[in-house]
Amino acid sequence: QVQLVESGGGLVQPGGSLRLSCAASGIIFSINHVGWYRQAPGKEREYVASISSGGITTYADSVKGRVTISRDNAKNTVYLQMNSLKPEDTAVYYCKTNNNGMRYWGKGTLVTVSS
Repeated sequence: QVQLVESGGGLVQPGGSLRLSCAASGIIFSINHVGWYRQAPGKEREYVASISSGGITTYADSVKGRVTISRDNAKNTVYLQMNSLKPEDTAVYYCKTNNNGMRYWGKGTLVTVSS
């Protein structure tokens, strides 16, 4: 059974940094495209960043230059390093992947950027 578990969220001051983790079980992350998404209160879920099986990364314009997505194949984990955080980055962050035609989401981790 495929399971994605996000961690690393928390409360951080504006300008601070956080590293989110998405650990997978039941699936080999290295051969899958993995994405990070976020959903702010009262808003729709939006794309943040993704990494392909070949390591190609893409980013939403809203986070470009402040966020880095990476993977550790040995740990079957994908990371989202977020720097220079802004209050508008406050959201629940989710990771997503697809496998054999099925889409899998984690339950999310909350990031709150506030002074």
